[in-house]
Amino acid sequence: MKLNLIFILLFSSLFVSAQKINPQEIKRAGDLAKRVTIIRDNYGVPHIYGETDASVVFGLMYAQCEDNFKGIERNYLYQFGKQTEVDGENSLATDIQLQLIADSADAINDYKTSAPAFRKLLDAFADGINYYLYKHPEVKPKVFKHFEPWYALMFTDGSVAATETGGIKLDETKEFYINGGDKLGYVPNSRARAYEFVNERETGSNGFAISPSRSASGHALLYINPHVPFYFRSEVELVSEEGLHAYGAVTWGQFFIYQGFNKHCGWMHTSSYADVADLYAEKMAKKDGRWFYEYNGTLKPVTERKLVINIKKGDKLEQKTITGYYTHHGPVVGSRDGKWLALKANNRSYNALVESWQITKANNLAEYKKAMDLVSNATNATVYADDKGNTIFWYGNYIPKRDPKYDWSLPVDGSTTATEWQGVHRLSEIVTTTNPATGWIQNCNSTPYTDAGASSPDKSKYPAYMAPDGENYRAITAINILKNAEGLTLDGLIAKGYDHYLAAFDDLLPALFKAYDEAPDSVKYSISDVMKILKQWDRRTAANSVASSLAIEWGTAMLKLLPPPKTDQESTFITRRIKTLADKTPGNQQLELLSAVMKNLQSRFGTWQVQWGDMNRYQRPADGITFDDKLPSIPVGLTGSGFGQLPSFQSRTVNTLKRYGYSGNSFVAAVEFGPRIKAKSIMTGGQSFDATSKNFTDQAQGIIEGKFKDVLFYREDVLKHVSKSYHPGS
Repeated sequence: MKLNLIFILLFSSLFVSAQKINPQEIKRAGDLAKRVTIIRDNYGVPHIYGETDASVVFGLMYAQCEDNFKGIERNYLYQFGKQTEVDGENSLATDIQLQLIADSADAINDYKTSAPAFRKLLDAFADGINYYLYKHPEVKPKVFKHFEPWYALMFTDGSVAATETGGIKLDETKEFYINGGDKLGYVPNSRARAYEFVNERETGSNGFAISPSRSASGHALLYINPHVPFYFRSEVELVSEEGLHAYGAVTWGQFFIYQGFNKHCGWMHTSSYADVADLYAEKMAKKDGRWFYEYNGTLKPVTERKLVINIKKGDKLEQKTITGYYTHHGPVVGSRDGKWLALKANNRSYNALVESWQITKANNLAEYKKAMDLVSNATNATVYADDKGNTIFWYGNYIPKRDPKYDWSLPVDGSTTATEWQGVHRLSEIVTTTNPATGWIQNCNSTPYTDAGASSPDKSKYPAYMAPDGENYRAITAINILKNAEGLTLDGLIAKGYDHYLAAFDDLLPALFKAYDEAPDSVKYSISDVMKILKQWDRRTAANSVASSLAIEWGTAMLKLLPPPKTDQESTFITRRIKTLADKTPGNQQLELLSAVMKNLQSRFGTWQVQWGDMNRYQRPADGITFDDKLPSIPVGLTGSGFGQLPSFQSRTVNTLKRYGYSGNSFVAAVEFGPRIKAKSIMTGGQSFDATSKNFTDQAQGIIEGKFKDVLFYREDVLKHVSKSYHPGS
């Protein structure tokens, strides 16, 4: 694209962000508002009814804005690479990476060439948000004063980690574009945060599908359990007179059901580690002040694009212009060992958004597969169940074809045609499990080759890049609780999904016990009481458990010793890495860590005998981030999923003595696909973001204890639990 066009588009985008809704838009939005009804039930869940799909999309976006406009804007600040306009310099590297990866000019073109029916949805998306802002002048957007229809095409994936970077580290992008490092000589520090899966936000999920042979009713069951930062999605129902009737979780700022169900089928997306993006190592040369890269024995010029980034400095915005570089493989996102790294990926895709919408409307397996045949979703695996008794698992969706003789987990040679992608695999070619004889399917972000026990796919039939990931402890727990399950009800399935077992300690504790047994008496004396508690522990967390506190604090300290993975794929071999850690960490070091945990607890609480629920708490601050030991909170018997617990409650200290949850279970549901849908669900805290609302924390105890509410799927049931019924804007 020519640079002058780039500047025109950038200027246009800045102008649009500053303008107000015009009279034509107000009239169009007002007409749509009359044709849609939002009914809030007693939990605040919006049930949105409209004449057309577009009117429902309009109502959905309006309702989302009512609940959490800040969350919508925050997601689009990320997708546009505009976080620096609010957060300042700290977000610069992320914004550069995102602007390199997704060009708004492509989204604008996709909107202009979109199918007329789909364009109506995009228009309704923007109208719903803009009408809300028009009706609520007291709401002051940080950046986006006006939303355009094509904005939705900048955010086409509903997952929490929606951007595929091929394994590039943010520090590498920062060094290349910000720090002025030698673009041919930088060697990155590969040290990763070794214990990220027990001390960072959750980006995984659990999905179970139960065949009729295993259920009490003889109908298929589905368990939906995404792990994301708390309050990342909302719970909604969408119903139109054009055949739309879906219920589930919607990511803030999107208009499709990301994880949910309808009268006939349901879907749970788990994060997939299928290799869908690659880094190409480009051999560079500089001639007459310009960069070139080698390809098939010739030099090709590097394409340049100006990235304009506004950075908040106090009360002002400081504009920074950065030259972005591109080869035909994609944007240059860093360098290693004298070579530039270009990213080839499918991060922003018109068809990905179309696929997500068609899934939301699919009413049977044929329609669902037709949507997935677009093979455009780059981040998700799918656990599926329906009212015909089908249970299916697809590992991934968009997976490029490649020459299997190359190691695609590492950067490949960008100078030869041999490493070029050879199209995209058809849906029928990816790793799939269909109606397994074992009667159950599980995926917990680990290898698909154990997804259904003895009925799991044969690894030898697929190229390595399709499923390069290993096993984790959640999957081990899921397999153990499902393999002998019979006569499952909805409540029984929920109980399975809330199993508190921490399988990681099956590998961690034996080495600790051995070290203790072999230690001198002087060492044993100081920790004998602790070891007695740990040896008697059943490896299940509970709010009244001292062993849980000791084990989790010690286990977290142990996992900080994990050596960094060499690749993203290696990081997924969690069970293997932890077994190796337990075996190779000297016994005296393990015992010293346990002593340090005792001292730390004694210092924080006046005793090391702290029950887990006394230090592990749920609290929902009005601002969402400022936790306070002096304010009311709820004891929680759960922990994060890194140690193998199925329900996740990731907690940490935040300038506090106690730990507070911030990530893990969000929208969770269990569904039975009989002649009439039966479903139960729960959300973190509650639907409302208003601290004065009864719906701010009315679901907190339920999500902690696994006590779900009944889903109001049919209108006659919704009408029995009406809290508020209205047209948008009224």
